[in-house]
Amino acid sequence: MTNGPGDLATLHSLEEVADRIRRERRLYVRWSLGPGVDLSATSSRDELTGVPLPGLSASPLDVESWWEDRPLRIWAARRLYDYCHLPRTRSGDVRPWLLRGRECGRGPDNEPLVNDVEPLAWIDPRVIDEATREIERQPGPWGPVRRKP
Repeated sequence: MTNGPGDLATLHSLEEVADRIRRERRLYVRWSLGPGVDLSATSSRDELTGVPLPGLSASPLDVESWWEDRPLRIWAARRLYDYCHLPRTRSGDVRPWLLRGRECGRGPDNEPLVNDVEPLAWIDPRVIDEATREIERQPGPWGPVRRKP
């Protein structure tokens, strides 16, 4: 654990992400310029209207009960893969980072909005590559949330 956004550790494997999910609750991944920028802004904005939201948009990592005893590695891969398009469609500096937070609402895309954010770790880009390979090995077709036209 770290004291602030400047001294974040980095998770280097999908298994490290799965291990955090296994041990901790209220975990989210956020794709952005990082906690240094995000925590000074304190909230996200609706891209369509510019309306400030009551927290930061993030993707939940906590495992749902319906997942049962399936591999956490696949759960983690799917959660990370869903938004892997963001570095291509936004600033190339957008990166995933792990945080703990408290859900305070839902955003315009029904995504959780979180506050009381505690930055935990950067997620290395190689983990996203690993997640992509894991998803591609699955039998069903899947793509990131923002499908290619």
